[in-house]
Amino acid sequence: MSRLFIELYLDEDVDVLVAGLVRARGFHAITTQEAGQIRNNDAEQLAYAVNQQKTLLTHNRADFEALAQQYLTTGQTHYGIIIAVRRLPYEIVRRLLTILNHVTADEMENQLRYI
Repeated sequence: MSRLFIELYLDEDVDVLVAGLVRARGFHAITTQEAGQIRNNDAEQLAYAVNQQKTLLTHNRADFEALAQQYLTTGQTHYGIIIAVRRLPYEIVRRLLTILNHVTADEMENQLRYI
């Protein structure tokens, strides 16, 4: 099944305002708080995102680069990981919109992107 729009899952270290700002622009986003996934480790966060077919947004570069490599090595599929440098929520959303407006969910599969 083809998926057009990326749906975001925000890691617990991402400001929840980002989800609201993304939703205000017509995109789907859910936070770890909303999903009841607070305090899960990084592998569990990515597994949840995979189970929900969502692209994970995080600030945690080192751990999620390693997890992306592990998924690649073991042939597992994920629905994308976006690593954001810590910035104000409005700046993160501005950068996110470049991806959300130009990359399909199918194109994001197994991708690691930086904003």
